[in-house]
Amino acid sequence: MGPLEGIKVVEFAGIGPGPFCCMLLADMGADVIRIDRTEPADLGTPVETKFNLLTRGRRSIALDLKKPGDVKIARDLVAKADALVEGFRPGVMERLGLGPDDCLKANPKLVYGRMTGWGQEGPLAQAAGHDINYISLIGALHAIGPRDGAPVPPLNLVGDFGGGALYLAFGLVCGLLEAKKSGKGQVVDAAMVDGAASLITGVFGGTASGAWVNKRSSNAVDGGAHFYGAYETKDGKYISIASIEARFYNELLERLNIRDLFKTKQRDRAGWDAAKQQLVALFKTKTRDEWCKILEGTDVCFAPVLDAKEALEHPHNKARGTFIEVEGIPQPGPAPRFSRTKPVVKRPPPKAGQHTDEVLRDWGVSR
Repeated sequence: MGPLEGIKVVEFAGIGPGPFCCMLLADMGADVIRIDRTEPADLGTPVETKFNLLTRGRRSIALDLKKPGDVKIARDLVAKADALVEGFRPGVMERLGLGPDDCLKANPKLVYGRMTGWGQEGPLAQAAGHDINYISLIGALHAIGPRDGAPVPPLNLVGDFGGGALYLAFGLVCGLLEAKKSGKGQVVDAAMVDGAASLITGVFGGTASGAWVNKRSSNAVDGGAHFYGAYETKDGKYISIASIEARFYNELLERLNIRDLFKTKQRDRAGWDAAKQQLVALFKTKTRDEWCKILEGTDVCFAPVLDAKEALEHPHNKARGTFIEVEGIPQPGPAPRFSRTKPVVKRPPPKAGQHTDEVLRDWGVSR
């Protein structure tokens, strides 16, 4: 099984980055027990269980954490776990009697993972928020979008999943490795503002050096350059090019047969807009599939812009098995890959409380 086989994790049900983090851990082989509420909670847009893919791979028990007996069951599970994941506002777990002090007292080796937007302290720690708010505060959203328009939310990939879930998963694994050496657990404070800020470290370096222009769509990788972006094709679809390096840029010019048209040097920002307009007109002369025949698989750095259904059928994705099917639902498979301890999706998304008796029996916890 996966590289985290044998690791036990208790997850307190939430939305977005917490479940995604636990999906990653479960994909890697960890035994993740999801503690759901006995009554449905407001966890965002209702989704039928089988489509709630972020909860795949683990078992669910249902507890009412307003009842002392159920809190004791939760604490008994935590006492047998290697890690814990919670995504409530600061102070909620403490009021339930399940805060770090309580849990580390019961289990000194526990790695206690906390997922929040603003962090455990600071002026905004108790305020509500979502992905777009967190990436606004640390400078990421400002850099994304058209030059003369409003910033464009990059789905919720940068805050929730990139700056939140991935950093929490990384922090938990770091904590588990350290606990093996020291025999002591600790708290992992994963805030989306911190993780998202870390993701754009390069922008801060570029800003300090003057290489990054502090205006949207004015840089090499934000849509400002003609050699890095998405272009509409004759059939109303899109392709993407990323010919950043000189040798890739030269191949682009050769394969498009436009070397004589481009008088501006690649890195001369003054000529980017005019060059982009030339490419806009050129790419509209053929369909997306026609451009794929000319450019796909070359060193131009090219790919068609596919929607979710199209991505399932692309030959490269099919050859690698990038997408899998679990009980009839197509979905991305576990990532990354390992040569020996290969991860798999153990089970489909669980219904709340589906495995209560089974989990308590397997973990040796009395009702």
